[in-house]
Amino acid sequence: MLDFMQTQGYAESAQVFARETDNEGFTADPKDRHHNLLAKKWTSVIRLQRKIMELESKITKMQADIDSGAVVRRGHQKGAGEWLPRPPAKLKLAQHRLPITSVRFHPQYTVLATASEDMAVKIWDSESGDFERTLKGHTKAVQDMVFDIKGTVLVTCSADLTLRVWDVANEYKCVRTLHGHDHCVSAVRFLGADKIVSASRDKTVRIWELATGYCIRTLTGHSEWVRSVDVSLDARLLCTASNDQSVRVWDSSSGECKADMRGHDNVVEVAKFAPANAYASLRRLSGLPPAEKPAVNGNAEDSAGNACGLFIVSGSRDKTLKLWDTTSTQLLHTFVGHDDWVRDFVFHPSGKTLISVSDDKTMRIWDLATGRCAKTIEASEHFTTCIDFSTVSPLVATGSVDTEVSLWECR
Repeated sequence: MLDFMQTQGYAESAQVFARETDNEGFTADPKDRHHNLLAKKWTSVIRLQRKIMELESKITKMQADIDSGAVVRRGHQKGAGEWLPRPPAKLKLAQHRLPITSVRFHPQYTVLATASEDMAVKIWDSESGDFERTLKGHTKAVQDMVFDIKGTVLVTCSADLTLRVWDVANEYKCVRTLHGHDHCVSAVRFLGADKIVSASRDKTVRIWELATGYCIRTLTGHSEWVRSVDVSLDARLLCTASNDQSVRVWDSSSGECKADMRGHDNVVEVAKFAPANAYASLRRLSGLPPAEKPAVNGNAEDSAGNACGLFIVSGSRDKTLKLWDTTSTQLLHTFVGHDDWVRDFVFHPSGKTLISVSDDKTMRIWDLATGRCAKTIEASEHFTTCIDFSTVSPLVATGSVDTEVSLWECR
């Protein structure tokens, strides 16, 4: 108390208080670890009160949702239609100066990373929307990024021909820069825990050692810009999408092209492996028989016991998404509904729906068992370029050419 009074200039009050408490002669010492402690405690109390008020507001809102039937109590689940993004956007994040190119949630914490053509990556608290820091280093547009499975490393790629590795635990310090591509690096993913795979406008896909930054393999085959790359859950397969209108499947160990799938009428912007928990819905959609082997540890399997990389979904500038069988290379289904380029999509954690974004400014939710568009949400005022689904909290993030990132609550 005396320290606070003296620090704040209440000299007479401090003198009286010191006399009454037998502490005459006390002098506030800035080096003392208790200096200004009372002010800090009061500030903490105010912050806690604000947090309590926010939580009480959330509880009230959740109760209202339950009362209205928007959320169903356990034992009365609605099924696939539950816990999907609902308008309006919960938060809008606006600090970037140019179009948003990528959004990625941290796999373990309520953290969101956003990348932009303004050369910066920004880190946010995904619950509150508070801005935390900016990662600077790239000299041209940042095109894509990815966290490793533990969330200890963030890798970014850029039109400046490089990839950068950022140490999340060490205040996102850039610990390595990878050189090797001859043109814009458009996509990056982790290949297991110790390798990175990147796709580029130089028509190649490169595999890198994370520890050394060395390029250990270059995959060639596409005749134009490779727009995206994805990795199967077991890291045995890669899939790529290209301006040459093809989707290719590669053996990650040998670099051999296993499949070249064509059917789109324009640039293929993105291709991703379907998760194993989506197989049952995709089989119904395609008219394929159910898997002969039962599910193991929650993962659906085919008759050969292969639980990874059986199906791929691709999105294109021809305004469609397409479902492919990687074993037969057959086109199984075309999702029609968007009115402009399909830019990105994400599978719902339930494996029952897929959420896509497009230059038609919408976010569309597709029922994977029927192939129908179940819901359309106006996502932004300009082209919607990217999307991600949080594994930590029920949130979806979308980015747009209008430089804003929107956070959508799922309920």
